[in-house]
Amino acid sequence: MTKRSALVFALGVAVALVAGWFVFPQALYVRHPQPLEFRHKTHAEKSGVAECSECHSFGEDGAYAGIPAIEKCAGCHSEQMGESKAEATLVKNYIKPGQETPWLVYSRQPANVWFSHAIHVKRARLQCTDCHSDYGQSDQVKVYEVNRISGYSRDIWGHSMSRLRRAPHDGMKMSDCEGCHQRHNVEVGCLGCHE
Repeated sequence: MTKRSALVFALGVAVALVAGWFVFPQALYVRHPQPLEFRHKTHAEKSGVAECSECHSFGEDGAYAGIPAIEKCAGCHSEQMGESKAEATLVKNYIKPGQETPWLVYSRQPANVWFSHAIHVKRARLQCTDCHSDYGQSDQVKVYEVNRISGYSRDIWGHSMSRLRRAPHDGMKMSDCEGCHQRHNVEVGCLGCHE
């Protein structure tokens, strides 16, 4: 192999690595805005909502209700209270006609995964922030990024493609769940989480 061909080969490998490391992740995910701007922090401060469970509650059977139903929002927003465009849209497009807000779900798990919030919150006494960080203190809603191939949110994989320099609470992959179970000395077989 000549020096020139070795140099061309090395340059090709470098370009492929850069494209794979930086360009591919940008091409893999498409960004979508949420239907409304929502500020958790503002709601907590103005309404006195102190706990996530005041809006994100469990059903009587222990199942997690997830995103609050529009009736929950209508309890305070039956009429517009402020001047924000988001609140005007909420009242006009969703509360008045009784339509659920089409929120894009960051943490939708794969169909073969069974996950019980009740077990983790009530029995294991984990806090919402243990998995969801301090998102409840946010002043703006995150942009929803969806994987073009799998259809899942980037929040499932996490924002670091290599997962080497990932931030705490960044990702909800099986290895994240296994790591937490190991830290808490809890063994769960495959069928404990998979259907």
